[in-house]
Amino acid sequence: MKSSAGSFEEFQRGCKNAIPICLGYIAVSFAFGIEASKIGMTTFQAAMTSLLNVTSAGQFSALELIARNGSFVELAILQFIINLRYMLMSCALSQKLDTSVSTGHRLGISYGVTDEIFALSVLQKGKLYPAYSYGLIVTSVFGWVFGTTLGAISGQIMPQRLISCLGLAIYGMFIAIIIPDTRINKAVLAVVVSAMGLSTVFTFAPFLKDHISGGFRIIIITIVASALAAVFAPIKHEDKEAGGKEA
Repeated sequence: MKSSAGSFEEFQRGCKNAIPICLGYIAVSFAFGIEASKIGMTTFQAAMTSLLNVTSAGQFSALELIARNGSFVELAILQFIINLRYMLMSCALSQKLDTSVSTGHRLGISYGVTDEIFALSVLQKGKLYPAYSYGLIVTSVFGWVFGTTLGAISGQIMPQRLISCLGLAIYGMFIAIIIPDTRINKAVLAVVVSAMGLSTVFTFAPFLKDHISGGFRIIIITIVASALAAVFAPIKHEDKEAGGKEA
């Protein structure tokens, strides 16, 4: 009979299932390591940032604040808003855990809740065992930190021209994520366009660009664009069943 934490076989299965995530994380975190190196972070600082955060969008958005010595309040609010979705994911995963799973194990699982790990976890049949989650986390986080380390080291030894070219990888990644959805979902397209428009206004409007920092621009744009989408294009129950497409 399994304990509430699961067996070593569950841990091994989690490690095996997370190999594709690990490989994908190496590619993305390599770009983060490059960007971290460009703003003067050491390899150790970049690696620890990835180890303690494990959030691509949150880490990339924080680089600008770190580069210009932004306030801790600004950084905390920014991270809270960008990573707010993980709270919802954690609530969903908690429903798959046995009631006997301790608070310590629940906190351990919460450390590694990312979009990809959540997807694998929520699709597991029956109860979710902490041992399986730990397998997913260990393998995935290894790839995330390893890629960051490689990127940071490369950023310190490669020619500046090549570093600038590789720095474009993160923009390509976000474009690759966004474009397919905008082609099939007008609501997503509207959110992207409105966010771009607001970003342009905050960047070039005389008063706004001089009195609102980059970090708070991101915070305001995120809240406004999300609020508009929630009001004018809410996801209805039938939309979810149809794969999120407009009815």
